Amino acid sequence: MPSSPYLTWAAACTRTSWWHDSADPRELDLGLQRGCVGVTTNPFLSAIAVNANRQLWADRIREALDASDQPEVRAESLMRIAVTQAAQKLLPQFHDTEGRHGYVCAQVNPLRAGDRSAMLAMARRFHAWSPNIAVKLPATAAGLDVLEECVAEGITVAATVSFTVPQALAIARRHRAGLARAAANGRPSARCFAVLMVGRLDDYLREVADDNCADVAPADIQQAGIAVAKRSYAIYQENRYEATLLIAALRGIHHMTELVGGELIMSIFPSWQPLLMSETLPREERIQRPVLHKVIERLVRIPDFRRAYDPQGMEPGEFIGFGVTQRTLGQFADAGWKLLESFKA
Repeated sequence: MPSSPYLTWAAACTRTSWWHDSADPRELDLGLQRGCVGVTTNPFLSAIAVNANRQLWADRIREALDASDQPEVRAESLMRIAVTQAAQKLLPQFHDTEGRHGYVCAQVNPLRAGDRSAMLAMARRFHAWSPNIAVKLPATAAGLDVLEECVAEGITVAATVSFTVPQALAIARRHRAGLARAAANGRPSARCFAVLMVGRLDDYLREVADDNCADVAPADIQQAGIAVAKRSYAIYQENRYEATLLIAALRGIHHMTELVGGELIMSIFPSWQPLLMSETLPREERIQRPVLHKVIERLVRIPDFRRAYDPQGMEPGEFIGFGVTQRTLGQFADAGWKLLESFKA
């Protein structure tokens, strides 16, 4: 019988590590105790953290609200509070591991997903907050342009709002191009974390399948995000891409157990962590275990799964119009950034 928590085993005995998916300081303290080596945040999580810690951060919130009458500036200032407090907690880990671990994400305004100049300016500001900030950019055509420019300047990035093999590959290629430019100009190397929001893809495909009466079982759709992640990982390994896959939006422990063993990062929300601290989950590295071919055959009946799974399924100009991309950008904007813009003391 295993005698240590599953998360502890995964971190100690496999190449898989995990980040804490929350900006709340009390939740983060518990995540650090459980062994997280990074923090993912987004506008929604930042808005939750700021609202829940009004008393703890009262002075900083007041300063942020008084700093400007422009909603976007106020939102950025409030987000900075949640992000930088997390970055401070992770900074010793960042220094101790010489930049291998200890990053905290700061996401640009999702309403600016097509605005290159605005996103680049935000990225430069976020980078100045702390050396362990990973600037979160959308995996849109514009976001990829900014990603390469950031890496060329030595700014660590995380590409988010990403659900597909084509997006994962575009992220890795643009990161590599940025690294080459940085090296040519004597700039330091910058890391890149390529997000795959596996659970959000599953959620979206489930609705598409229902709407189109597709002959695909719920158990098949539950493996769609896993299939995309495994195919992306195999191509990353084959091409020795420098970017690191970051698996996010878990909808069950299967998203962890079926991908563990890969040289990748799992983003785990606090509510899932206790289940993954179990001592009874099987200690198996399953990253190399393929999704059954018959499952893939059924999933490709859904056109949007074909686009997500085929490495040539979409061009970068199509990323922003993909259904789950639009849905997620809207949710990040309406349930996150706009809440920060309208925040009242």
